[in-house]
Amino acid sequence: MSRRRARGTVELPKHVHRVVSRCREYFYYHPGRGTKHPGDRVRLPANPQSPEFWQAIRAVQGEVFGPAGPVATDTVSAMIDAYLISPAFLGITLGSQRLYRRELQVAMDAWGDLPVAGLRPSHVRAMMERFADQPGKANNFLATMRTLSDWGRTRDLAPHSLTEGVKPYKKNGGHKPWTPEQIQCVHERLAGPLRRAVLLALYTGQRGSDIVRMGWTDIDEGGFSLRQQKTARDVWCPIVPELAAEMATWEKRPGPFVTQEDGKVYARNLLTHHFQDAREALGPVMKDATLHGLRSTAVVRLRREGLTTGQIGDIVGMSLPMIERYCRFADRKSSGQAALLHMNRNAASRQIVKRPKL
Repeated sequence: MSRRRARGTVELPKHVHRVVSRCREYFYYHPGRGTKHPGDRVRLPANPQSPEFWQAIRAVQGEVFGPAGPVATDTVSAMIDAYLISPAFLGITLGSQRLYRRELQVAMDAWGDLPVAGLRPSHVRAMMERFADQPGKANNFLATMRTLSDWGRTRDLAPHSLTEGVKPYKKNGGHKPWTPEQIQCVHERLAGPLRRAVLLALYTGQRGSDIVRMGWTDIDEGGFSLRQQKTARDVWCPIVPELAAEMATWEKRPGPFVTQEDGKVYARNLLTHHFQDAREALGPVMKDATLHGLRSTAVVRLRREGLTTGQIGDIVGMSLPMIERYCRFADRKSSGQAALLHMNRNAASRQIVKRPKL
């Protein structure tokens, strides 16, 4: 059974399972389910959005009562628990919920038993420095802690800002668009599921989390009609001739286009790991190429085809400021190339026209 509610409004934590029986849904905490050594199955309240549901989970995990009695309610863990059942958290997309849960788990592991009043910006800064070699991860953690801090302060759960004065790491340009040589390398040397994934991303500009879900049933009048997992935004991507020619060689079968060699569905992170292994095998030409970089590659390609920023946003499902950011370099490069061509023509004209002798 799926661990996610049918309406997709909240993602269930580990070991919690949703069971539907006679048109009614039930929730159970069942560690080790499906293994040789399952734990006890405990019935949970029926509403995952209620405080009682999450309190029951903590109780069955042994977190509400410790050796010395009830756990304090003014701790970092208590504030995070309250945030995770708040409308502010449940109102964001499932993709954002997963990101926030992952970053908040870092905070709970580090400072869960610490009173909120004792958590200082210096603690957050120190945690970011642990991820100094992963500036993107560090910045995601800071953004999540800022959200938690702002939410807690407006509800008197945090007596002061938890992130005041903490600055994010400077971005190094983000995921770079692929070079023509990298695209050619994929066309010539990459095969199997990874080839499908790369070409789908190249010609549609969708995120990896959507690439692993796309299939024949998403085709709608010459394009892909889908709802993005991260943003819940509806997009329609035209199937360009290059992609159509590639798809003509694919077997028509149920399920996603991109599956593992044994037919299992790909998880987004596993697809990344497999691509990284293949990238190393393809050699130096693929250095710094990332799957997410294909989103910017698609944006630049569409811009060079003459599409407007708004049209690109409808196709790729990307914010207009981000599209403009990716396109600025492409536009400047095109302008520079046109200027160089113009100057070369002028230089050639000056060589042809000879000055008369006096």
